[in-house]
Amino acid sequence: MLSPRGNRLAVDIGGTFTDLVLSLPDRTLSAKRLTTHDAPDAAVIAGTRDILAEAGLPASALDLVIHGTTLATNALIERKGARTALLTTAGFRDSLEIAYEHRFEQYDLYMERPAPLVPRDLRMEIGERLAADGSLLLPLDEAAIPALVEQFRAYRIEALAISFLHSYVNPTHELRARDLIAAAMPELAITISSEVCREIREYERTSTAVANAYVLPLMESYIARMRDGLLGLGASCPLLLMMSSGGICTVETACRFPVRLVESGPAGGAILARHVAALGGYDRAVSFDMGGTTAKITLIDDYTPQQSRHFEVARAYRFAKGSGIPVRIPVIDMVEIGAGGGSIARVDAMRRIVVGPDSSGSDPGPACYNRSGERPTVTDADVVLGRIDPDGFAGGRIVLDPARAAHAIARTIDMPLLQAARGIAEIVDETMASAARVHAVENGKDTGGRTLIAFGGAAPLHAVRLAQKLGMTRIVIPKDAGVGSAFGFLNAPIAYEVVRTLLLRLDQLDQARLDSLFAEMRAEAATVVRLGVAVGELKETRTAFMRYRGQGHEIAVPLSGSLLDPAALRAAFDASYTRLFGRVIPGLQVEAVTWTLALSQPHALPSAEPTPSPGAAATPNGHRRMVDPATGNEEQAAVFDRANLQQGNWLTGPAVVTEDGTSTIVPSGYTVCVAQSGALVITADGAAQ
Repeated sequence: MLSPRGNRLAVDIGGTFTDLVLSLPDRTLSAKRLTTHDAPDAAVIAGTRDILAEAGLPASALDLVIHGTTLATNALIERKGARTALLTTAGFRDSLEIAYEHRFEQYDLYMERPAPLVPRDLRMEIGERLAADGSLLLPLDEAAIPALVEQFRAYRIEALAISFLHSYVNPTHELRARDLIAAAMPELAITISSEVCREIREYERTSTAVANAYVLPLMESYIARMRDGLLGLGASCPLLLMMSSGGICTVETACRFPVRLVESGPAGGAILARHVAALGGYDRAVSFDMGGTTAKITLIDDYTPQQSRHFEVARAYRFAKGSGIPVRIPVIDMVEIGAGGGSIARVDAMRRIVVGPDSSGSDPGPACYNRSGERPTVTDADVVLGRIDPDGFAGGRIVLDPARAAHAIARTIDMPLLQAARGIAEIVDETMASAARVHAVENGKDTGGRTLIAFGGAAPLHAVRLAQKLGMTRIVIPKDAGVGSAFGFLNAPIAYEVVRTLLLRLDQLDQARLDSLFAEMRAEAATVVRLGVAVGELKETRTAFMRYRGQGHEIAVPLSGSLLDPAALRAAFDASYTRLFGRVIPGLQVEAVTWTLALSQPHALPSAEPTPSPGAAATPNGHRRMVDPATGNEEQAAVFDRANLQQGNWLTGPAVVTEDGTSTIVPSGYTVCVAQSGALVITADGAAQ
């Protein structure tokens, strides 16, 4: 197991800021730099150099670097990946474009589907056919391979995805086609669907393989530059990558399956929230991560973030489900919306204030950055409302211009300035609250009574107002919340998940076949996980995706123990189905479709710390004007420097707690107490503790 001690650096590249956290045995340092979109590794290397200099540490002293990046996601969103071809079973090249054969917005007559990553002229076919049970119907037409290779060369193909019918049962044809093509074109990046997504459903499997191939050359090049840049500084330590599942993997795995990194940054935030929830004993929580570009919300029950195996990248139509690129990968289940500090505000044709989903990013950034940005953003509104100190933003490294923020809002929204700024803040807060409500309901849960754990540069500014809208009375702002996702990387285990489709009715369950399947899956996962850990006990988690026979989709059913008898499986399915839908359907047969096995290094959650109790009242550094987020009233808020707060210190709103990476807004009617971990625990006056 990797030691939790030593000199470890975590780096998270976001849409606006690149966050760095340097964890040393005796202290922790953090920093923010504007993301360099043209060359993302440039901000990482420069930031690493600066934070090491601040610590007085040579790069050679680093023991580990853990990295999360939005590069794969951005490449898919912006269509800036490799020139990719797709090879399919003859007659099936249009499956990628046919997709689900439904309208994701049925009332929009002008709805347009997003174009596939691979255009039709680059989708090619070959003769071969397997039956649904994997048996041979038509051999692979190996004689057609040379002609295909010539086409790939003529079209200057950089990456290839191979997806054959029923290859999830029998990958023989995909493996043979890959080997023949690779022998003729060794420079070609090739992805086969049976390796990246070995499960049923042709469209999603093909889409995942295409997405992986599309970003593979880009990610290989980027990771190589990262390693070279770190070596150039003198850091020869291991480099590990954060995955969307909440685990970390080696460079080799990341280069082979870069699609597993699409939500790596947000996943780190959910891991941080899990850690904070365990420290505080908050068994029902909501993780709220709001940065410069997006906001991410995750449900956490029993200290475990909700997991999923289906995710959509680059939703093109108002973030509507079905309008993006589906990928079947292990992912922490979260709702992600275009609501961040850089989200742009405007007035639509009906004279309503609309915020996002587009963002000003880091260049030009919000108007107050004074970097040629002219359109108003959420950050501009927060400056006008008195929530952000213009001279202390990002630790004083970025000096904001309140006059430019006010001018951008005034020229866009024909309202009194404070009313317009509060309107922007309210719209973005309600957008996030609405997304959280829908996400909870879709998962058979609610938000009321939970603890909101907020982090990211913008989240502490909006956390209390969001909690009010969602019926939550306790908000926790962890230490160094502004770089929360990077902190989460430091708490993530090396882990890997393997999936297999094996359709079994419960009344025909074959224990020997299941044992063989899980043994094969564990062996595959162990080759990845053991690369980063010493020999020892690994944690194994099994899940079955089950349904009533005749249903089109499955639900995740956690499995306990290795002996899976039909009665135990049925009881587990009934419990999961009841939790989601409030009932079971008597008299119907149940079947398992897909099985997953996740393997991770030993990684215990921290023990709960004592409930914070008020000690000495905190002393403010001064006061400043601030607009109450709920009432719109202007108030004189006490200003506190978080670095000066000690365990047990308490304060009451209206107040602002400032730190280098963010500011925490505490309205009237709320009390803050500093926990043993340094977290700010904010509770509504009169609420049960």
